[in-house]
Amino acid sequence: MSEPHVTLDPSGLDPVQRKLRAPLEAQLTSALQAATERVRASYAGEPVEEVCRRLLDETRAGLHPDIAAGFQPDMDEFCRVAVAIVRGEVS
Repeated sequence: MSEPHVTLDPSGLDPVQRKLRAPLEAQLTSALQAATERVRASYAGEPVEEVCRRLLDETRAGLHPDIAAGFQPDMDEFCRVAVAIVRGEVS
């Protein structure tokens, strides 16, 4: 699996968010990648659902509180990353 990446749908963004889209995507991606590494490093056989929840919690913990509060990721995509962690496909 390639490194996870966050892409924001511009149709769901207000004008200010559209202007800040690139740096916001970079910050979200950085937080997700750091969370993926932490969760992968501490993975101890938990079920995918637990890994997915931990991945979301760790990602939000790596963000400014205002950004974390508004971050509504595609949970199917987060769970795909969790499955990759469980299968050992994330290095």
